[in-house]
Amino acid sequence: MKVADTAALLSAFDPKIDARSSGLSENDTRLKEQTDQFEAFLLKKVLDLSLKSEHRLFGKDAGDKIYQSMYNDTFSKALSGDIGFSQMLFDFLKEQNSFSK
Repeated sequence: MKVADTAALLSAFDPKIDARSSGLSENDTRLKEQTDQFEAFLLKKVLDLSLKSEHRLFGKDAGDKIYQSMYNDTFSKALSGDIGFSQMLFDFLKEQNSFSK
């Protein structure tokens, strides 16, 4: 296995490895992590609204709302960074920072 393949495999489990191997500075890495988390937050809100009680994934029991929330949270974190909003926000903030210098 090549080193690049190993880094790609490890980045699936640790996004920091992917950011470091892509040549981003430490500040850019932190900014990218924050924009990914913000995208995950927005996706969770969309999932919470779209998967209301009409579309139950889990049965009607005492913990169904908790399970649904946990599912939406995990799903939104898995999708974050791939939708494009995070990258757009990252580019915008990085551009704004370059103008302020």
